[in-house]
Amino acid sequence: MSVVEYDIVVIGAGVAGLTAGARLAEHGYRVALVTTGEPTACLSTGCIDLCANGARPLYAARELPREHPLHLVSDTDIAEAFGRFLEVMRERGRVYTGSLEHNRCVLSALGTLKTTCLTPAGMAASPQSDNEVIRIITFSGLKDFYPKYILSRFAHASFSSYDAGASTTMGIASRLERDEYLEAFIVWLEKLDIRENKIGLPAVLGMKNTAEVIRRIESRLERPVFEIPTLPPSMPGRRLFNDLKDHFRNKGGDIFWSWPVVGVEKAGGLIEAVFTRTEGKPNSLNARAFVLATGSFVGGGLTATRQTITENVFDLPVHVPSGREGWFDEDYFSPDHRIGKVGVCVDSSFRPEHSHWENIFVCGGILAHAQILKNGCGHGLSLATGYAAAGSCAEYLK
Repeated sequence: MSVVEYDIVVIGAGVAGLTAGARLAEHGYRVALVTTGEPTACLSTGCIDLCANGARPLYAARELPREHPLHLVSDTDIAEAFGRFLEVMRERGRVYTGSLEHNRCVLSALGTLKTTCLTPAGMAASPQSDNEVIRIITFSGLKDFYPKYILSRFAHASFSSYDAGASTTMGIASRLERDEYLEAFIVWLEKLDIRENKIGLPAVLGMKNTAEVIRRIESRLERPVFEIPTLPPSMPGRRLFNDLKDHFRNKGGDIFWSWPVVGVEKAGGLIEAVFTRTEGKPNSLNARAFVLATGSFVGGGLTATRQTITENVFDLPVHVPSGREGWFDEDYFSPDHRIGKVGVCVDSSFRPEHSHWENIFVCGGILAHAQILKNGCGHGLSLATGYAAAGSCAEYLK
């Protein structure tokens, strides 16, 4: 068995885990991050939602029920977490627009307007109402994007289709970063003689150089261009993940990819190591503290059985608000399914409640009472709690 020593092991490679890991690495700690694979961030819109329950996201967050985990994060820490995120994105050449003072909308692949806080610059020109006059450009054979949904909601919208020679979001995105391919696409757009005020395209405008692709199209078409998040898989989500992952590595963090945790070593009130297995080889990652950021059900942090719900790494106590028969409302589309409250309860330092282990810190979507879909607090919750949990972990290690 190989044994590797670290100060902190972060479990989970989503926004919460990468945020916590990067902050701890910036403090000079030796940080390892283990993950079973790509996180759910790769499926997301790439937007940062703090709270969608009002026009002012930070104010709306303070109006959430008192048990919501965002109440464990001070306004100062939320502002610092968001400010640091914006700074990191700028360093990576990925500008985000928006602020904690005002929510805005982005157009979804289903034609609805999604409320969010921070958006990639490529979505800055997204319509704020269904009265706007827009031209939708799609690509022949592209799955996960249906312009007719948008046209059914926008009275002043039309669409055109381009044969990209590829039918996947990643395939089209990679081609649009080739100069000759992008030039041919722009020439085709010019021939359409577009008269609408804005041009919307599925979010495939490059993998790394999105800003440059949009700049070139806008300069030739003389109209604002905006990306529309597709149904998963999502290029904006993948860009977000890649940027946070690269930032973590640049700060000295190590990532152990496809190393699922299969065991834990405990002594007294401490977790001393996690065991992983890769290609049949056992490994031991020893550390003084551990950050759990595995997400909820989709991320693999929680598992539901017929009797209850369990946490999959440390077997931490899980808050389950009712028996299985009460987990879901009869209305499938209801935002109030009780299962949205399931998760790990933590104290003010983000340590799990009713647990024997003093060196575990929990953040992100696995936290109890989040109700992420109802409250529209996805990546913003992960940013804020990941940042705050890292701060508590650093204080503990002192």
